[in-house]
Amino acid sequence: MNSRTRYKMVIAYEGTQYCGWQRQPNALSIQELIEKALGTLCKTPLTLHGSSRTDAGVHALAQVAHFTLENPIDTRKLLYSLNGLLPHDIRIKALQEVPITFHARFHAKRKVYHYHLHCEPFHEPWKRHYSHHIKHSFHLESLQKAIPYFIGTHNFKAFANENDRGSAKNSPFKTLYDLRLVEEPGGYRLEFEGSGFLYKMVRNIVGTLLACSRGKLAPEEIPSILASQDRKKAPQAAPALGLFLVRIDYELS
Repeated sequence: MNSRTRYKMVIAYEGTQYCGWQRQPNALSIQELIEKALGTLCKTPLTLHGSSRTDAGVHALAQVAHFTLENPIDTRKLLYSLNGLLPHDIRIKALQEVPITFHARFHAKRKVYHYHLHCEPFHEPWKRHYSHHIKHSFHLESLQKAIPYFIGTHNFKAFANENDRGSAKNSPFKTLYDLRLVEEPGGYRLEFEGSGFLYKMVRNIVGTLLACSRGKLAPEEIPSILASQDRKKAPQAAPALGLFLVRIDYELS
């Protein structure tokens, strides 16, 4: 007798060549390639449900997704077969059976993103796809002064793109548990840890922090931007290439 079985996978990818995680009609996505490989190996069309819809050029160390099959499979064999079919810039790091009620997106409790800033005079060639090169003046103290205004629970609609598919309208309140600036070789890393993020929210916040670092925006103006709930009030987004989805937690300790 057939019984539906759900599987959770953890995925790493280098997003430079793709339109993002989510399937698009006229561009190549990570979701599409994994679904195609799964369909080939499992001999049936499958839909993959991802936890985060990372944008074009965004990278992931641990994206999470799930899919459902009518019959159980050998997860170890499927894991190795998937990585044999997929391009080298996409890797399935883990694959396991989970309860049929598990949902990669709706059951996520906490997400962690990192954004890398390269502050040397020249952009190192091996970092050009993985960090944003800061060419303008960079006042560290102004950026640090702006960070606390984002921490906590806020309506982040002003920091979500207008083409957000509903979440900015229906659930714009998110909790940013922590936002840290960490020094790393050649620059800095902004570490975001939150309950969830609206579409392009991290990149829009980074763009605002960089505007503060250039003296284009006073940190004290951030509360009024949040209160406006108007995307046009906030500075432009930072480029996608410096952004990494680092971790998704499903249980809070």
